[in-house]
Amino acid sequence: MTPRTEAVLEIAKSQPISPKFTPDVGSIYASNVFSLSMLEQRLPKAVYKKLAKTICDGARLDPDIADVVANAMKDWALEKGATHYTHWFQPMTGLTAEKHDAFLTPTGGGHMLNEFSGKMLIAGEPDASSFPSGGIRSTFEARGYTAWDPTVPAFVIGATLHIPTMFYSYSGEALDRKIPLMRSISALSRQALRILRLFGNTKATYVRPNVGPEQEYFLVDRRLAALRPDIMLAGRTLMGAAPAKGQEMEDHYFGAIPPRVMAFMQEVENALFELGIPAKTRHNEVAPGQFEIAPLYEDANMATDHNMLVMNLLRHIAARHDFVCLLHEKPFAGVNGSGKHNNWSISDSEGNNLLNPGSTPQDNAQFLVFLAAVLRAVHRHSAVLRLGTVGAGNDHRLGANEAPPAIISVYLGEQLAEVLDVIINGKHAMSHKKPFMEIGVSSLPPLPVDLSDRNRTSPFAFTGNKFEFRAVGSSQSIAPVNIALNAAMACALDDIATELEASVAGGASLNEALQTLLPRLFREDQAVVFNGNGYSSSWPVEAESRGLPNLATTVDALERYGDPDVMNVFLRQQVLSEREILARQEILLENYAKTVGIEGSLTLDMARTSVLPVALRAQAAAADAALKTKALAGEAGAEEALFRELRLHATGLAAAATTLEKALESLRGAEGALNAAHAARDVVLPAMQACRTHCDALEQIIDKAEWPLPSYAELLWMH
Repeated sequence: MTPRTEAVLEIAKSQPISPKFTPDVGSIYASNVFSLSMLEQRLPKAVYKKLAKTICDGARLDPDIADVVANAMKDWALEKGATHYTHWFQPMTGLTAEKHDAFLTPTGGGHMLNEFSGKMLIAGEPDASSFPSGGIRSTFEARGYTAWDPTVPAFVIGATLHIPTMFYSYSGEALDRKIPLMRSISALSRQALRILRLFGNTKATYVRPNVGPEQEYFLVDRRLAALRPDIMLAGRTLMGAAPAKGQEMEDHYFGAIPPRVMAFMQEVENALFELGIPAKTRHNEVAPGQFEIAPLYEDANMATDHNMLVMNLLRHIAARHDFVCLLHEKPFAGVNGSGKHNNWSISDSEGNNLLNPGSTPQDNAQFLVFLAAVLRAVHRHSAVLRLGTVGAGNDHRLGANEAPPAIISVYLGEQLAEVLDVIINGKHAMSHKKPFMEIGVSSLPPLPVDLSDRNRTSPFAFTGNKFEFRAVGSSQSIAPVNIALNAAMACALDDIATELEASVAGGASLNEALQTLLPRLFREDQAVVFNGNGYSSSWPVEAESRGLPNLATTVDALERYGDPDVMNVFLRQQVLSEREILARQEILLENYAKTVGIEGSLTLDMARTSVLPVALRAQAAAADAALKTKALAGEAGAEEALFRELRLHATGLAAAATTLEKALESLRGAEGALNAAHAARDVVLPAMQACRTHCDALEQIIDKAEWPLPSYAELLWMH
């Protein structure tokens, strides 16, 4: 009996796990978060007011209150059972990082006290040399700093107080994704406030992006996953024949959640609720074994931190239910991959959604200005937005049936597209009995709230009062895509505000300025609007005629990172310096090459040590059967046919493995990150696919009892 067979039998004999009782959500929600309300309870009034201003308005933290805040935070954490604290940050690994320090401080004579000062709260000093820096730091220049981000509350997990922080180098460059994200939020706010002031809004003190990231994932039984080195080390299957039943029947989507999965989901949700993460939706996704969790909208900085926690908790809690949680974008070939739909909108300090068409003519005119800015941002800076979705895993997903193509376009829906047509072409009526429409503060009538259907083939779709960016990968931090969105939008708003301010300063009314500006803006950027089928074979041809770039792979996109027009988006809004931009390009290219290199090495190892020995034994057995049958019966058609097919793929696999070995050598010998990335994409990936083709063919003709790897049917359906 093979280990695979033993694991399958063990799962079959397992008792079903029933969901546990879920406590009252109100009693546990944010119970492990040092929230504003907790701060108000535990801090002197004057201290609380200063800190609240820092949190709400982005003001500088007054260092005089740091010790008071730190002491209150420590006392609360100790009451929660914490013994340690950590500065929790997000380096360029794409994961989170933490170094735990005890509150304990010996005082002599066998005594100790729990100490946590303002200095400990505000700053830490982790070693920066072992994190990706793109050349900003070297091994002998290891000093890096973490700085408290007070806009995201501290929280307790287990026995550790987690303090959300930023991570930067000795020379001041950002070594993480939080710093540029916060810079991009500030840039967006600065430029959006200029527009609001033109419309007479003097109350708003800031504008912030809001994000609701949907998170898709797969669950695989831990006992089966342990028998697949590719799942354990690469997070996806590098070989595997299609099962007899996949997602063809469309019976898994929104189906009844298996009890064992439901028990896992409830534990995840309870942990999220305790951390104040507003998990709202859970359901089966399209592929068997695939699921989704979606939160409510939050401030983009908070949402980014929370999504990192969601991914961490999904992975950690899965093990307690004998699952492995796969966040890879394409864990299984031939079935839907996993994405992370980044639902993005912007709102002011008064709570007004600036992408809501509104119910008054003035609101509609303001909405059209922000809509024009979105179209300009996506059209002029699509390469920047594409950089927010790069990754070796996402390359397997983009353009497939579960994801939009890599061509960045905007879906507006029929009604809103007609509004643009009226504005551009000066028509006096709309179809479907729409009323007369003119541009202007006083003459634009109300627009319907639900202005569009959904279009799953569009990367950037308007869905009533927000845009859904569907191209983000499930394993990725949402920080890069929101940095790109915010920076591109800030540039577009800057352009529009500058022109409107000049017109108004020259004596024109805002209404007159809009009458001139909006038709031109919509005309210039109309090419990015596409309401059709993004999966159609004609769309890439049409997109090219429209001048829309098709950066099909991560390498294609990363090559554009250093282009002046791409760099200018970040430089102009002070989101990233030139050195930080080039460092990120280097890091992402290296990450791509290393990821493909690991997968290539795994494929080679599995092909030679797992599949090929079994194939050769099967080939020998088939040869023996063919010889014996022919000796007895005079012919052995079926036996010979099986032998020849086994030999075809066994020899083919051996040759493909040799080619892959040489491809990996060329990858290791490549000079520079860009050359390595090209070698990974152009040499290693095709060699891996050749190996897989033979492995998958062998799986379909070798005795199931002898096959060493858990099959797709077992991995996808045993829950």
